[in-house]
Amino acid sequence: MKNFKKQLNQIINLYSKKKQKNFKYPLLDDALSNEDIIKGIEVLLRKKITMGEITERFEYEFAKFLNVKYALMVNSGSSANLLASFALVNPKKNNFLKKGDEFLIQALCWSTSLWPLVQAGLKPKFVDVDKNTFNIDDRIFEKSISRNTKAAMIVHILGNSSNITKISGALKKRGIFLIEDTCESLGTKYNSKYLGTFGDFGTYSFYYSHQITSGEGGMIVCNNRKDFEIINSLRAHGWDRGINKSPQNQRSFNFINSGFNLRPLDITAAIGMNQFKRLNKFKEIRNFNRKKIIDALHQAKSWRKQLSFVNISKQLEPSWFGLPMLLNKKYINKKKRYLDLLNKNNIETRPILSGNFMNQESIKLYNLNPKNIIYPNSQEIEDRGFFIGLHTKPITNNELQKLIKQLLSIEEI
Repeated sequence: MKNFKKQLNQIINLYSKKKQKNFKYPLLDDALSNEDIIKGIEVLLRKKITMGEITERFEYEFAKFLNVKYALMVNSGSSANLLASFALVNPKKNNFLKKGDEFLIQALCWSTSLWPLVQAGLKPKFVDVDKNTFNIDDRIFEKSISRNTKAAMIVHILGNSSNITKISGALKKRGIFLIEDTCESLGTKYNSKYLGTFGDFGTYSFYYSHQITSGEGGMIVCNNRKDFEIINSLRAHGWDRGINKSPQNQRSFNFINSGFNLRPLDITAAIGMNQFKRLNKFKEIRNFNRKKIIDALHQAKSWRKQLSFVNISKQLEPSWFGLPMLLNKKYINKKKRYLDLLNKNNIETRPILSGNFMNQESIKLYNLNPKNIIYPNSQEIEDRGFFIGLHTKPITNNELQKLIKQLLSIEEI
C-alpha cells in the first residue's frame, strides 16, 4: 500500500506540475493536497462512489465540530439553501409557511440565497447592508420586520458577520424562521459560537475557492429532529431511507414527502472530510495573509488611502474567504480600468458577491423590486468594491511586494 501511495503521489505531481514563469495571484492557489486527491481515488477504487458511509462520517464530524445535532451533506451550497427553503414551506414542518409569505434578505446577496425562497413561493423584502461590514445592517433589519415577516435569510459575507446574536434573538422572539447562508464563512465565530448555528438552518459550501473544498459540495445543519427528517427526505426523492435505517427499509420505496435529488458522492465527501481536518490551519494562514497584505499596504511609501477594508467587531473571530475592499471615492471613475489592469497582471478579482442584486436582470424579469427602492449602501459597495483571494499557504515576501505594487497602481491610471 505504501508503494502504491508513493506511485499515486508521483502521478499527481506529474499532472499538477506547474510551469509558471510570470507572477500569478488567483482567488485560490492549489487548494487540493495530494492526500485529498488520494482519498478521492481510494473511493473510486472501492467502486462505491455514491453517497454512503464516508458521507455519513463527514456529516457526523461536521456536526460535532459545529456543536449541532444534525448535519446533512448535499451536492452544493446552493442545494443546501434549496433544502432549507423548501423545508420552511413543507407541510410536515410545524407552522410551515404559505405561498406569498414574506421573508427578509439583504440587497447585497448571491443568486441562490434569494431564488430558492422565491421558488418555494415566498415573497422577498430586501434590506440594505452596512457598508462598513458588507453584511446586513442589524438596525435597518429590525426596523424592517413587520407582522407579515415569516422568515429571514441572512448571508454571512466573506467570513464577516453583522450582530447575528441580536438578529437571531429578535427573530426568535417573534417566531420568525431564520436561515443562515454561511457558504462564505465556514469557521467564523460570533460571541464564541459558529456562524450557521444561530437559526433554524445553517448552510455551507465546499466550492473550490471557499474555506474548504471538495470541488463541489455543501452541508446543511439544524438542531431539530423533525427538521432533519424533512431535509433528509427532501434531499433524495422524498424517500424515508435516510430516516428509517432498518435493513428491510433500505430496500423499500416509501415516499413520505416531495423531494429532489441533491445527494453528494462519497468521492466529494472523502475529499471534503480530509480538507475539513485542516480548516483551523487554513483559517490561521488566511488571517495571517490578510493582516500581512493590509499592513504592507499601510506601510508602503505610495499609500494614499487608495483602499479601505471591512470593520471587524470585537465579538467576531473571522474565518476569511477573501480580502474584500473598497476603492477610495476619488478613484471611482477609474475602477473598471483599475480592475482590468489587475486582472491583466494576473491578480484575479471579482465583485462582492453579485453586487447590489437589484441591478440584476432577473430582478426585473420577476418584478421583485416594483417600487424601484434604492439601497444606497449596497449600491456603493457595488460601485467601489471588489475582492482578491486569500491563499491557504503563507504569502511570500516576493509575492507580497508584487501584489502591493499592483494594488497601488491606480495612481498611474
